[in-house]
Amino acid sequence: MASTTTREQLRVGRLTVALSNTGKVLFPEDGITKGELIGYYQAAAEQMLPYLRERPLAMARYPDGITGERIFQKNVGRHFPDWIPRVEVGKQGGQLSQVVCAKAADLVYLANQAAVELHPFLSRVGRQDEPDQLHRPDMLIFDLDPPDGGHFEAVRTAAVRLHEILDDVGLAAFVKTTGSKGLHVQVPLNGREEFDPVREFARQVAEVLAATEPDLVTVEQRKDARHGRVYADIMRNAYAQTAVAAYSVRARPHAPVATPVSWEEVADPALAADSFTLRAMPDRLAQLAKAGDPWAGMSRHRQGLTRPRRLLARRHP
Repeated sequence: MASTTTREQLRVGRLTVALSNTGKVLFPEDGITKGELIGYYQAAAEQMLPYLRERPLAMARYPDGITGERIFQKNVGRHFPDWIPRVEVGKQGGQLSQVVCAKAADLVYLANQAAVELHPFLSRVGRQDEPDQLHRPDMLIFDLDPPDGGHFEAVRTAAVRLHEILDDVGLAAFVKTTGSKGLHVQVPLNGREEFDPVREFARQVAEVLAATEPDLVTVEQRKDARHGRVYADIMRNAYAQTAVAAYSVRARPHAPVATPVSWEEVADPALAADSFTLRAMPDRLAQLAKAGDPWAGMSRHRQGLTRPRRLLARRHP
């Protein structure tokens, strides 16, 4: 039987990336092909790479499209070229070799592997003299998840209230749509504490939010105990856990994109978790080229939690 594989090449920076089956439809409902996915990630690289550099990645791959099997891949594939950066990540009983995206060609290559979604660590690869850096997050994340059948307005309101609490204890907060159901509120850290104390602080903040807005927010993990409230999930704040990357496509109909937004946009009733899609993102990226990325300057706001802990205990005993 003759092979139906078609092969192309794409020049990306100084590298030539081999492509295959770019006409394969990955999003059947929308007719979005692998070639379109590759084109999106190449176009979004400038905006996306600052939030991926030095972070090990997990890839959600869909070789047969988003209605087919999902392969959640952590290890670098044996066939990956040498120019794809990678890092050894310790795990229980051994190690994994994981991708670290550093350039546009890396994104293009992964997209050609049908890696629809990219999920980075909340910590970075350290220098040789900082082997434990991966155990010290430089990002804290709150995942605000709406109740089943709930309105996104509740998530927007919860995010605004959370922002107020974080601001009150002196922490800068940034927000993105997840491209799925909710919002991620993220706090840049200085990377000096390990995950356990960071997660404990996140838990305390989430509990303050739930106590302040008891009819709106809950910290109950069990769905049957949430009673129609937004779930403030802090469990991603752990070693080797990941969160969907800023500007990552999601494996859902219409190819929504996890998109950084401003707090002014969060206040807009028209905002939804899937407001931005792969085919609409060129307009968004053009807008950002003029107005600036809502997350621009995030790294300048990295700080520790010593003072915020004191303020949280004092103002919300």
